[in-house]
Amino acid sequence: MPRPALTFRIFLRRLFRYFIQGLIILAPIGITLYAIYWLFEQVDQILRPYLNVPGLGFALIILGVILVGWISSYFIIGSVINLFDQWMDRAPGIKFIYTSTKELFEAFAGDKRKFKTPVLASIFEPDVWVVGFLTDEEMYKFDMGQEHVAVYVPQAYNFAGQLYVVPRTRVKKIDRIPSGDAMKYAVTGGVADLESDSKKS
Repeated sequence: MPRPALTFRIFLRRLFRYFIQGLIILAPIGITLYAIYWLFEQVDQILRPYLNVPGLGFALIILGVILVGWISSYFIIGSVINLFDQWMDRAPGIKFIYTSTKELFEAFAGDKRKFKTPVLASIFEPDVWVVGFLTDEEMYKFDMGQEHVAVYVPQAYNFAGQLYVVPRTRVKKIDRIPSGDAMKYAVTGGVADLESDSKKS
């Protein structure tokens, strides 16, 4: 029978692990929301003496992001941004945060998005299927060849997911639903209203 002191230490260790896991989930969300709120407040404070329009700071920030995206589509500005990317990739300490954030956004949007092949994957049981995205069609790097593929499964109502390596025979590509609609369906827990080609025809 375990001693009470040992049981209490195990309990505290688990409690601390749960705290860290919760912090990892909530901290990025809280920091991002606070940063957005702070930015909106700063813009509103600058504009308030001249234009007291609620939400004007929000609109200007959105327009600014769109403007940066539009300008970056031109060759010269794009080259400058590429040079900046190369510099950030070499910066110690900053590299991990910058590249991870950039790759995360590129995975969901843009010309380099990774989640563009929606699939149904049978992972746990033969007749149980999950909605996911094919991210790698060969597993030679893991000595598993072309018989296995990598499938990313997003979690519902959560900015997270799981990567599974499954046999190719247990994966079906979804051809009638665009990748964006498939992602919406997965992250909303299946409550999103989708109009597939079969419904339209």
